[in-house]
Amino acid sequence: MTERVTSYIGLGSNLGDRERSIRDALQMLGNNGSIEVARVSDIRETAPLGQAEQPKYLNGVAEVRTALEPAELLQRLKAMEAALGRQPHTSWQPRPIDLDLLLYGDEVVNASGLTVPHSDIHLRSFVLDGLCQLNPGLVHPLLKEPVSELSRRLGGGSFLLDPQAPQVVSVAGVIGVGKTTLARKLARILSADVLPEPYDTNPFLPQVYAGKAELALDSQLYFLVNRAEQLNPDRLSREKVFVTDYVFDKELIYARRLLDGRQLQLYESIYPSFARKAAKPVLVIYLEDSPANCLERIRIRNRPYEQKMRIEFLAALDTDYRRLFANWKACPVIRVPASRLTGYANDVVEHLVRQVRAYIAVAARLAEGKA
Repeated sequence: MTERVTSYIGLGSNLGDRERSIRDALQMLGNNGSIEVARVSDIRETAPLGQAEQPKYLNGVAEVRTALEPAELLQRLKAMEAALGRQPHTSWQPRPIDLDLLLYGDEVVNASGLTVPHSDIHLRSFVLDGLCQLNPGLVHPLLKEPVSELSRRLGGGSFLLDPQAPQVVSVAGVIGVGKTTLARKLARILSADVLPEPYDTNPFLPQVYAGKAELALDSQLYFLVNRAEQLNPDRLSREKVFVTDYVFDKELIYARRLLDGRQLQLYESIYPSFARKAAKPVLVIYLEDSPANCLERIRIRNRPYEQKMRIEFLAALDTDYRRLFANWKACPVIRVPASRLTGYANDVVEHLVRQVRAYIAVAARLAEGKA
């Protein structure tokens, strides 16, 4: 008897009687002698991606066991879609049923018309949530990360890879956590351009850290204008990847820590117009470490104007960053303990780069020869 392989099928419907379409699909799967439906996740309603002017979806995931090969299984799924009324060539269009082959054991398949794991699993909360419900320890065969971690990165959202958007990867975290080092390493491997924070050119920053609070607004406006210019979408080629050692949203974190009431009021009246124009990242890498470790790195790198920095200030920033990313919805966030990067071992770097590439649109990989 041929051994059966545990596989996962994505279920979706946003046309007609959605509940009945999914019920009928599951019945057809179960009545197929070569496929056994083991479990089904909760069915949840989700907003459409792509062409958003269409009805909401019902989505879920079925765990099946099958002796069919991946290509045979996909063929059966397509036949079931047709039997349930789906028309051919309806990507991003409303359809009565959608049956996607998400995972086939731990196999990786790249063939004409068949990609396993499904190429969008890591970008869809409604898929990952279903997989987590059925098997939270399941590991993505290519990314080598549990589906629970992939789900955490999305913060409940779902995303599309958009080759028309600037491909900006932002490394974020508290002062001294190692953002610039990581940004440079990623940029070198990805053949990307680094967009660094203008610490060394900001004429006000050393004086602010020296205690001249009256110059804090000048310093923050200098950063705001510079970063908005760096992230002007018109200046960012769609054929390249860009890596920043900051996330634009940090501007408000520092403004609220460094400015007095009158300065902050003025700053917050100016900030939105710059923020609206800045390109949003397609991915954030959030480096995490203790304030004490960050302070030690600050001491070692020995920038004169930073040497009076106190651990209380770093602890406050750490709280602010955690709050920012606890509610982050703009793009996926990969959280990386800084200790994991100590020494930048090849296998650690390769693993992280593999993750980053999964969130970059294909058109932006041309410079890497990955398209």
